[in-house]
Amino acid sequence: MLKRTFLALVLLASVIPGKGQKKDFVVTIKTKYGNMVALLYDETPKHKANFIKLAKEHYFDSLLFHRVIAGFMIQGGDPNSKKAKPGQSLGNGGPGYTIDAEFNPKFFHKKGALSAARLGDGVNPAKASSGSQFYIVQGTVLTADNTDELKFDQEKLNTGLQQFINKPEHQALRDTLSQLYSAGDVYKLKKKIFSLAPQIEKETGLKISKEVSTEKIQAYTTVGGTPFLDGGYTVFGEVIQGLDVIDKIAMEKKNGADRPIEDVVMLVSVEEMSKKKITKLYGYQFPEIKK
Repeated sequence: MLKRTFLALVLLASVIPGKGQKKDFVVTIKTKYGNMVALLYDETPKHKANFIKLAKEHYFDSLLFHRVIAGFMIQGGDPNSKKAKPGQSLGNGGPGYTIDAEFNPKFFHKKGALSAARLGDGVNPAKASSGSQFYIVQGTVLTADNTDELKFDQEKLNTGLQQFINKPEHQALRDTLSQLYSAGDVYKLKKKIFSLAPQIEKETGLKISKEVSTEKIQAYTTVGGTPFLDGGYTVFGEVIQGLDVIDKIAMEKKNGADRPIEDVVMLVSVEEMSKKKITKLYGYQFPEIKK
């Protein structure tokens, strides 16, 4: 059964319009707060094919946005959420398969990013995506003087920092970081850690710093997002209309498990249309099509 499912994805991917094609698929996610319209990236073909396949099968219809965190993201796609009882624990369901990670540095967690949820690294070192669960980024806007976190590989920085501060000669520094953490001064804590990056690189041999595109800095300091997720989860599309709907869902009153008290139901559809029409309707400019 699993092999047939992946074969279906391969066959579907072969007929999905890509770069150079004149058409693409538009995804519409309907909710009580309005519609979110999204496009899926050609550069993540497995995720794109899978999402379109499930949407055409009406797999997502009547499922919930079962986890919402203001300033972070809204998550849905768990089949167990369909007709779920109030307070029922959700987030573990799926179609019975995963999708190989398709990381691409071009795509990042700006507001509106459509990304695949997944199990944690401890049980999922390959970072394979859930077959159906996804999240849409709300995030926060970075200030111009707080973009240092974009310039470092967060996973390597965390690893290097642990190695660095665990050395006996850095006991005083470890105490300082601990005090900042206990005081809840996140801004000063981050600034201090980022200032240590050159020394951490020198002493651990880890390459922590990385190049950051102007586009990424521009996005995170204007529309916002969640940069610490970059490189850890596959971003396979983006909302091109209805960003305000994300805000409304993220502000829902919720229980201790971040599930909205009042259900937020989704209906998901896909429609193939010309790229010119997509640009006319939604203002999205395809990279390969000059203005």
